[in-house]
Amino acid sequence: MLVLSRKANEAIRIMDDIEIKVLAVEGDQVKLGISAPKSVDVHRGEVYEAIQEENKHAAKPVSAEILQAFIKHANKAST
Repeated sequence: MLVLSRKANEAIRIMDDIEIKVLAVEGDQVKLGISAPKSVDVHRGEVYEAIQEENKHAAKPVSAEILQAFIKHANKAST
């Protein structure tokens, strides 16, 4: 892990198109501004972890019973 010290209004650059700027330091809280292309997802750590957990849950295999019921329902809907 790279550890850098920055003061208010100082920035960190990542590649050519990502900038993280310290906007303010208030007590034990640091406010950051992040400039990145729209193609780059930027999330708070806890939000990113929740997304990853949801993705793992969504990727779990479906039981054979559920799959058969879905196919049966789809066949009825198409007739």
